[in-house]
Order: sequence, then structure tokens, then C-alpha cells
Amino acid sequence: MPKQHSSHGKANLLGMSKRGDTYLRTLLIHGARSVIYRVSQKVEACGWIAGVVNRRNKNVAAVALADKNARIVWALLAHDRHFDAGYVRQATTA
Repeated sequence: MPKQHSSHGKANLLGMSKRGDTYLRTLLIHGARSVIYRVSQKVEACGWIAGVVNRRNKNVAAVALADKNARIVWALLAHDRHFDAGYVRQATTA
């Protein structure tokens, strides 16, 4: 499970912890490395991934992408939803 220490509406997302399923974490990181390799070959790359790769080491970027994917997977499973690439969170009114 990815770490998170957030308060007062500001998200402070930390890296992936080394607790939990080692094999699953390894698969997520290998998948992220594959995506980063393919993005580096494309002319029009995903902005978020390209930005992280330009700012950080490729291994750090791979763990960041794996962490992001783990959060998405957790949210889908926790809320019993299917993945939708164009999903936009609806604003809540209080």
C-alpha cells in the first residue's frame, strides 16, 4: 500500500512502502519501466511521465509511476469500479 500523510486538503503522497506483497510490487515496477521505455521512444509522450523522467532518475520515475498505478488499482477495487481513462471526479457540494 502506498504511503500517504495528508492534512488540511493538501495531499502529501510518499513513495511505495516495502511492506506487503513483494512480488506484486516488483510487477508494478517492471510494468512502469516498460511504460517509461516506450514513452522515451514516442515523439508525443505523456506529459506527466516525461516530466518525472526529466526531473528524476529513471528508476525513481519507475517507482513513482508504479506508486501511481497502485493508487489507481486500490481506488478501483475499494470503490468497486471499472477503469475509465476519461474519468473525471465530480465536485462535491457541502
